[in-house]
Amino acid sequence: MSENIFESLHYNAIAPWLKNRFSQRVVKLSLDGGFTCPNRDGRCGTGGCSFCPEDGSGAFAGSVPDQMELLRRKWPDAGLYIAYFQNHTNTYAPVPRLRELWDEALAAPGVVGLAAATRPDCLGEDVLDLISEYSKKTFLWIELGLQTSSDATARAFNRGYDSEVFEAAMDELSRRGIRTVVHLILGLPGEDRAAMLESARFAASKRPFGIKLHMLHLMKNTRMGREYEASPWPLMTQKEYVDTVVDILERLPQDITIHRLTGDAPQSELIAPQWSRNKHAVLNAIQREFKARGSFQGMKGGAFAPPRTDQ
Repeated sequence: MSENIFESLHYNAIAPWLKNRFSQRVVKLSLDGGFTCPNRDGRCGTGGCSFCPEDGSGAFAGSVPDQMELLRRKWPDAGLYIAYFQNHTNTYAPVPRLRELWDEALAAPGVVGLAAATRPDCLGEDVLDLISEYSKKTFLWIELGLQTSSDATARAFNRGYDSEVFEAAMDELSRRGIRTVVHLILGLPGEDRAAMLESARFAASKRPFGIKLHMLHLMKNTRMGREYEASPWPLMTQKEYVDTVVDILERLPQDITIHRLTGDAPQSELIAPQWSRNKHAVLNAIQREFKARGSFQGMKGGAFAPPRTDQ
């Protein structure tokens, strides 16, 4: 199979995948539903993940009208939208409130789907029933912030749940036929290339619809940011990050969609790594590395997991 199978991107990027499905450009509306997190309000912890800022990693999220106006300026050819609830834990509310938010978002002109970022320990039976209901009437996926498969690393940054909770949630979502997207962070303290590859293998073994990769951002007003400023430790260089991303993608099955390969952080809040400020440079470096290797997603046989059969 040639490297051009993914429109010269060398990987199964979600944007062309959505364009192929809906026959026109589809973009995500990053929405703030006013949620909090059980790892902040005391249900399972306080302070949140130590790398997570107060806005819940959703600094660029807003309302449906505001996001539509922003995206129309950025992508004039965008005619369709996925309503993406991004800030904090987006199933951490009573079902009637979730239904109200989802119905309101789906009623907006051009919205053809729904996505919600959440935690695997915030998927009770009533919430799963609601997700199943909406998955039957709209295009939908659920995003889970795994970040790492190492429970020791996760305890160090205060994730608040063990990997077996993630596995159980993924199994239940898969049983119900619900698409899932898994978040992974590369460069967490104490993790080497082998640990990052293991996290990717673990995530792929659950056969998600998609995966998000991005580098660790050290941000002002976060516990990890303060720890770094007090006693800096070595961070991934751009070259190390790019090499690891390509190593991972070469091993992922080709039918896993790739939703992110780098991250956005408000520049006024970013402590490090400074190279991550230039998102396009990182993405271009990933493309160059693929070309240098003559490589593409799945080149190494999808070694992390068997292909999906439920697309």
